Amino acid sequence: MWQWLLVKILNSLIRKDALAVRMPDGTLHRFGADGAEPVTIHIHDMDTVRRLVLNPDLAVGEAYMDGRMTIDDDELHRFLRLATRNADASAGSTLRGIMVFMRMLARNFAQYNPMGRARANASHHYDLSGELYDLFLDADKQYSCAYFRSPNNSLEQAQADKKAHIARKLLLEPGQSVLDIGCGWGGMGLTLARDFGARVTGVTLSTEQQAVARRRAKSEGLEDRAEFHLMDYREVTGRFDRIVSVGMFEHVGVPHYREYFRNVRERLAEDGVALIHTIGRSTPPGFTNPWITRYIFPGGYVPAMSEAMEAIQKEGLIVADVEVLRLHYADTLRHWYNRFMANIDRAREIYDDRFCRMWRYYLAASEVGFREGVQVVFQFQLCRKVDAVPLTRDYLYSGPPSARKKPKPARDRQTA
Repeated sequence: MWQWLLVKILNSLIRKDALAVRMPDGTLHRFGADGAEPVTIHIHDMDTVRRLVLNPDLAVGEAYMDGRMTIDDDELHRFLRLATRNADASAGSTLRGIMVFMRMLARNFAQYNPMGRARANASHHYDLSGELYDLFLDADKQYSCAYFRSPNNSLEQAQADKKAHIARKLLLEPGQSVLDIGCGWGGMGLTLARDFGARVTGVTLSTEQQAVARRRAKSEGLEDRAEFHLMDYREVTGRFDRIVSVGMFEHVGVPHYREYFRNVRERLAEDGVALIHTIGRSTPPGFTNPWITRYIFPGGYVPAMSEAMEAIQKEGLIVADVEVLRLHYADTLRHWYNRFMANIDRAREIYDDRFCRMWRYYLAASEVGFREGVQVVFQFQLCRKVDAVPLTRDYLYSGPPSARKKPKPARDRQTA
């Protein structure tokens, strides 16, 4: 029965490109466009067939990482592109409608992230072996979307350009205080302290990230200008001239959006500027893929712009500028995937083959989501005063960002 159901579902689903499926009983079924060269997958047991029928969003990733579903020539990107391109065909089906309805009902619970749960969720991903991230990130350990001013630029150049682009939007002056919410391994904060004369307070929920950030600050002689704390952003007190948050808002969860932006407003000086950089979706609100929730980012969610904007407006912040970065993250992820694959033998030594298949699936699926799906990156420039930033965008493109003005005393900072 389950095999018959899967064949029926795939017959209705696959309209673009072509898919061939070798079932556990040895039969081969072809779906999709006539004349197209198919991606061929092998399903190795009937239990996997059942799981694919009942919960395909979760089961496909699990079957791949467990080796219960294999792809000829390991054409993972091609398989995921096919799946993404055909996803819309299932939108009107009754079964898909029920699944979407149930997940939308459950998403507030899945994204409920009080302080203790938020810390556990962060640890799940960011407290993995530090060496793992060294295998595919740039030397500055930027784990967010780079900014490719040219598609031929290296990952290192694109990540440096990302930081410079954000620094422009912050309109930094030497001596100003900066709160870095979700500071990662310290790369952004150290850049703002070293190159712009800022006084940075970074907060993270990852013990691994905090330790690395503090070591880096000490080795660069920046301990007096860049401090990193293991704490939730909701525990921070005091006010700051600037607030930056890169790649952290995806972990907040819809039930906490107003709480997040309320904290941004309360921590931001009256004439301050904030820059929130986050993955977003170009569609109405949705839900997180269950495989991503279970294995990669528990509690995470990629917001629709309408969801973020509603919370921003209700918390009394002014939106000075919004930029949507398209395909930059797809190119970033392709660099990460290639670097990970070049170092996969070492990754297997750190973890195991199942982990490597999981990580490959995560990186490949994420790239396809940006290249073929609905994911983009939002940059929200926020302030409390309507004239806190220039009235045109000329300042963004008037030469390299630099801290040319004389330092001024920083406001007193508190972090607990």
